[in-house]
Amino acid sequence: MLYIIGLGLGDEKDITLRGLEAVKKSQKIYMEAYTSLLSFGLSSDGLSNLEKFYGKPITLADREMVEEKAGSMIEEAVDNDISFLVVGDPFGATTHSDLVVRAKKLGVKVEVVHNASVMNAVGICGLQLYHYGETVSIPFFTETWRPDSFYEKIKKNRALGLHTLCLLDIRVKEPTFESLCRGGKKQYEPPRYMSVNTAIEQLLEVEEKRGESVYGEETECVGFARLGAEDQKIVSGTMKQLESVDFGAPLHCLVIVGKTHPVEEEMLEFYKYDAAT
Repeated sequence: MLYIIGLGLGDEKDITLRGLEAVKKSQKIYMEAYTSLLSFGLSSDGLSNLEKFYGKPITLADREMVEEKAGSMIEEAVDNDISFLVVGDPFGATTHSDLVVRAKKLGVKVEVVHNASVMNAVGICGLQLYHYGETVSIPFFTETWRPDSFYEKIKKNRALGLHTLCLLDIRVKEPTFESLCRGGKKQYEPPRYMSVNTAIEQLLEVEEKRGESVYGEETECVGFARLGAEDQKIVSGTMKQLESVDFGAPLHCLVIVGKTHPVEEEMLEFYKYDAAT
């Protein structure tokens, strides 16, 4: 059996009882480590916290392993119980459909254990989830690559009065350009996590370039940091206001607010930007 288990957003204790039972009976445990990390996973002792709590050794599965060597993990699940741990929900912001399809084609049983994801946890700010349009991803700009495909999606959402969840770029174990050109052993860039501030800066740059008045400095947004953790931070305000806020450590995400209901507005007031704080 291959168990694909969501860990939630906070720490090692956010796993469900059903997920924990699956981990306890698994012969081998892998943990995805390339799309997002738990709040404690950003520190050096993150994995040991998991291992202590679950009472099992865990193999870190980076992007290369999951994309290139997933076959061996699936083969292990033919005769053993194998757990693959995923931050958030297995079918939340990043889906693992390919893993499920490959396992089923080999006749391996798959059981998915769901958990909280950024896709539903943003509801804490009071904006109703069924008032959201298409989710967009904001990638880090480079000197030569400044994509703006997200602009059209935000435009459509705002035309319909819908909120837009912006998932911000995470760069973990990205090969350096030099090592890709050279071939051989790969060298990797330091991890990078986009902040709300950088996201707004890039969004405004694209608006200035496109000039269609889809949004601007006075557009209402909600910035989030470390959703689900004890020290999560949520601030509601204009793009200009949020650009000056120190949201602290990753992970961050941003919501561009659409047309609001009075109940949503009442809830947002609790998170309103305060220049003094």
